Amino acid sequence: MSSAHVLQALCLLMVFSTVNAQHGYMYDTNEEWVNTWRQGFNFQCPHGEALVAIRSYFSEKEGSDRLWNFECQKTPYDWGEPNECWWDDINRAGLEWSSVCTNNGLVAGVQSKYFEAVLDREWQFYCCRYARRCPYSCWKTNDVPEYYREEGEMVIPSYGYFIRGAQTTFSGVLRDRQWKYILCRMTDFDCQFENF
Repeated sequence: MSSAHVLQALCLLMVFSTVNAQHGYMYDTNEEWVNTWRQGFNFQCPHGEALVAIRSYFSEKEGSDRLWNFECQKTPYDWGEPNECWWDDINRAGLEWSSVCTNNGLVAGVQSKYFEAVLDREWQFYCCRYARRCPYSCWKTNDVPEYYREEGEMVIPSYGYFIRGAQTTFSGVLRDRQWKYILCRMTDFDCQFENF
């Protein structure tokens, strides 16, 4: 094979790689989404697990909506079973929202309902509490997605961190949300605080 043919093959490979990396890459995969366009959903991790990854894909032509995918992971064995689980406060479509699981809870699920009139969703977290564990070393992620109308992905950076909540802003012009997830570690001992 001549060097001209090798160069031509490399150029074609670069073109195909660039095309595959363009906008919409997540939607084109065989990703299993928990919702369809403009439909509500209720996702809960299996008992004893917490949310550790969140992915979404935006489409303006589908009502400025997103498809969503979530992944869960077992909590540390020495925590035992959750003491209690509940649905925490709900936001209203079209408004900013900040929510941290009350009672030192961790996010173990999400439910959402789409509102056509606002081209937005209501959100609510399913929270679980473990033997009076308390959060520490908490921080917020950067915006997910980085820019409105992009694909979004947030994966816990290392084992031992968990999602406690989120802060989200809504653009009335672009009809989309950006999220900052609140990530924390949890103590290895029971603590005395009811809500920290």
